[in-house]
Amino acid sequence: MTDYAARRMMMVDTQVRPADVTKFPVIDAMLSVPREAFVPRAMREAAYVGENVDLGGGRVVLEPRTLAKMLDVLDIRGDELVLDIGSAMGYSSAVIARMAEAVVAVEEDEAHGAEAQSLLLEHGADNVVVHTAPLTDGAAEHGPYDVIVVQGAVEEVPTVLIDQIKDGGRIACLFMEGALGAVRIGYKSGGKMTWRFAFNAGAPVLKGFQKQAAFTL
Repeated sequence: MTDYAARRMMMVDTQVRPADVTKFPVIDAMLSVPREAFVPRAMREAAYVGENVDLGGGRVVLEPRTLAKMLDVLDIRGDELVLDIGSAMGYSSAVIARMAEAVVAVEEDEAHGAEAQSLLLEHGADNVVVHTAPLTDGAAEHGPYDVIVVQGAVEEVPTVLIDQIKDGGRIACLFMEGALGAVRIGYKSGGKMTWRFAFNAGAPVLKGFQKQAAFTL
């Protein structure tokens, strides 16, 4: 019988804390949410390895270090509404739910979305709504949002998502530029975005988030 609680503790001690993640709510959430429950059964042994869990079709569960550092920089408060883009089976949403007032989890894979809804309820994350839609659409009807987190890499962020951030809100995105990826936090003020580098990471670029090739004659 695998001792997942011990693996979770080891994940936090060897992957999360050494990555300069210091905020208690982030560490507490990473220790509390059973990561193995939110990946396909066949992938459970890989749940705590320090890399992205491949879900197929260009989708991953972000490695613990990447998610934890994103959340540490975002500093989500208990009165904030968060949009979690590409939540897959719900792991990231379950973690964020322990910090935020409420989470809207957007998932375009209907099977993953249905699984997420039941897993989140089963594990006490009753402040999460799973919204099935293309990831690039977000969920405008539930917004605007204090924070948006994108669970996968982007080359560019659709304007429709930027429009769903409250003025004064922020978004965390992993921008891939060739083989190198950089997590940047975007801050919205007066309708304009300012981006700041946070740290390096890597993941596949999500469908619909590729840079559109410029049209030339």
